[in-house]
Amino acid sequence: MSADSLLLLPATRVTCPACAQEFSLEQGFAKQALESVAAASASALAALKDQERTAVDKQAQQLAAEQAKAAQREVNDLQRLLKVQADAHDKRLADSQAQLKTLRDEQLALREERQKLKDEKDALALDVRKQVDAKLAERVLLARTQEQEQARLDKAELQKKLDDAMAQMAAMQRKMVQGSQQLQGEVLELAIEDALQRAFPLDVIEEVKKGARGGDIIQRVTSRSGQAAGVVLWETKRAKDWSPAWISKLKDDMRGCGADIGILVSMTAAIPKEWVEGQLFGLHDDIWVTTWSAAVQLAQVLRSGLLDVHKQRLISAGKGEKMEAVYDYLTSPQFAQKLKAVYGAFQKMREELEAERSVTMQRWARREKQLQSGVAELLGVAGDIQGLAQQELPALELEPPPGTVS
Repeated sequence: MSADSLLLLPATRVTCPACAQEFSLEQGFAKQALESVAAASASALAALKDQERTAVDKQAQQLAAEQAKAAQREVNDLQRLLKVQADAHDKRLADSQAQLKTLRDEQLALREERQKLKDEKDALALDVRKQVDAKLAERVLLARTQEQEQARLDKAELQKKLDDAMAQMAAMQRKMVQGSQQLQGEVLELAIEDALQRAFPLDVIEEVKKGARGGDIIQRVTSRSGQAAGVVLWETKRAKDWSPAWISKLKDDMRGCGADIGILVSMTAAIPKEWVEGQLFGLHDDIWVTTWSAAVQLAQVLRSGLLDVHKQRLISAGKGEKMEAVYDYLTSPQFAQKLKAVYGAFQKMREELEAERSVTMQRWARREKQLQSGVAELLGVAGDIQGLAQQELPALELEPPPGTVS
């Protein structure tokens, strides 16, 4: 805007210099002046905008020119850099071609030298082979002699190992036979012990440790009030034939542990010869003998007798010694009648006992199969040794333990 231009608002108030009266410019005579001032102000504003636009365009042109100059300088710099790099690349390419030619020449020379060395090596190998063949021919006889001596030593060592293996296998067979019989007895003992624990939860069932005197199982009969009523000593035998020595041993064990009643459990085939066919239990020389299928039922009756004797002893103390009272009761007609009544229930319980026997026999069969597997492995070792020895050793005749399947 120029210095002659004046911008005033219509509401601007002025004072007359003649009368000193104050009034606005839009009132009175100043209206036309104001319109002219407004027009002048609009023209001045338009001119001001044109000046500003011209200044902005000029600055934009200057900036564009400077940017173009900077871009041109960068292009020139890039062109110079590319030219320098291209010259360097051409120089490296020329150097590489020169090195490649040198390497090719060197490779050709190496091939020629390698071929020469190969020819010399072949000639040297031929000479060495001739020398080795000559020395080998000298040592053949010595080597054969040493091999024959070594063969005789190996044969003697193999024979020694075979003798040791046969001795070990014989000892193993004896141990396996003994172990099988012992295992069968342990199975019957465990079955009786488990059946007693389930049938008489109030009693104390004690297993006699292996190697200790005193039978196999001690049953301490306890009344419902917790009082000790008597002791039953169990002895289990799993043999094929009856032995009278069992009775004497069980009586000695009863005296050692203070038992009131002794029960001998055996298999059906191992019973006293005077028993009738089908008899499952009976009193033999003051010892109760029973098959394992009727053992628990017999224990129920005998335990009931011990409890009755205990009650009578409490009622009438001092009427006789304990063993006499027990013997009198066990030989009384009342006791015989109770035995007959219990015997009638044996047949009904036979199925349950057979099921328990089946489980026990399955467990024994698994252990016996493991023993048979061990014997089979030993027999396999003997066969391998015999196969290695071929005809130089006598044939091995090993007999498996009884009951082992080949």
